[in-house]
Amino acid sequence: MAACCALALLPLAARAQLTIEIVGGAGTQIPIAVVPFDGESNFPLGISGIAGADLQRSGLFRMVDPMGVTPRPARAEDVQPAVWRSRNADAVVVGSMRPLGDGRVEVRFGLVDVVKQQTLASMVFTVTQQQFRATAHKIADVVYEKLTGSPGVFSTRIAYITKSGPRYQLLVADADGFDPQVVVTSQEPLLSPKWSPDGTRLAYVSFENRKPVVYVQSLETGQRRAVANFRGSNSAPAWSPDGRRLAVTLTKDGASQIYLMNPDGSGLARLTNSQSIDTEAAFSPDGQWVLFTSDRGGTPQVYRTNIVTGAVERLTFDGNYNVTPRPMPDGSGFVYVRREGGSRFQLALMDYATRQVQIITQGPGDESPSIAPNSKMIIYASEAGGRGILAAVSSDGRVKQRLVAPATDVREPAWGPLPRS
Repeated sequence: MAACCALALLPLAARAQLTIEIVGGAGTQIPIAVVPFDGESNFPLGISGIAGADLQRSGLFRMVDPMGVTPRPARAEDVQPAVWRSRNADAVVVGSMRPLGDGRVEVRFGLVDVVKQQTLASMVFTVTQQQFRATAHKIADVVYEKLTGSPGVFSTRIAYITKSGPRYQLLVADADGFDPQVVVTSQEPLLSPKWSPDGTRLAYVSFENRKPVVYVQSLETGQRRAVANFRGSNSAPAWSPDGRRLAVTLTKDGASQIYLMNPDGSGLARLTNSQSIDTEAAFSPDGQWVLFTSDRGGTPQVYRTNIVTGAVERLTFDGNYNVTPRPMPDGSGFVYVRREGGSRFQLALMDYATRQVQIITQGPGDESPSIAPNSKMIIYASEAGGRGILAAVSSDGRVKQRLVAPATDVREPAWGPLPRS
């Protein structure tokens, strides 16, 4: 048997599916009622329940029980604001599902602000039953954006690594943990998955050849290529915002240094030049800077370098161990891992404008942060019960989630981009 097998997204058994638990919510939540869609009881999988679960899981919404309201509204114009205000709801989601006779289903939904008595959204989707879950996520995204002003990320995907016995797997799942699919299985460690900006490829590190090698793999075809397989270590891939370049850490010339290359492995060029360890690169959203970890100042700290000028700036000064910088997609700052008290690892967020630092997790073993494309949530690796789990925290530190897969160690999460329209 080959040590590593690349697969074109094969379904995974349900035992590896992530279960998301909310362990902390926002201080202020929007009360919202999601009315069961008219006609959805005729289908094995409804849509309103999935959309409602998305909104509740975000921690920003308080669900108002719609049961007992008669007649049950199915259209925005059927919603009676006074009825829902009496239940302390600020917004109501309604909809319907109708078979079209060709195997497809017409899904209609509306969002009503019952305080202002306005219809905020009214949309129609024509989908197959296999697209019900994706449609529910789209509806939740619309509701989230209309009521919070930020894009929803319920339609995104996450990648992560599991370890069960000697077997490692790189998986991709919906943002709510459903539909996990295998990308790669290996008897050797897999590390550092990173999404391409268009969501069609993953870069990752595999030890299948008894050394770290960087691969890029298509999620559509399963085809992959070893793009960094130089002498020594090849690690820590990161995509540029336009998807045209990768940053990688190589030791081919001695100490760990950061290089840029094309996603097919061509065009290698050295980015950092120091006698120290430079690693864990991450591009700024505008593509002009690369943040990285370096011990060039004596202890591991976060720096950034300008890709054009080569200018280097140190960003962290508080404490003697600050690593793994991950820029916020909105350009406001970056998340990183800091060590407190010698053994407690926590996530921190630095704001560029003020240079203030906020500790957003408690530790003690938090690492590998990855930020949602709307900058509102950070997924990361942690520990519970002696094994690896994933967790998520909002950028203000209030909303907290745990993502657990039974009897499996879960590590190295990567939040995928917003889906292309």
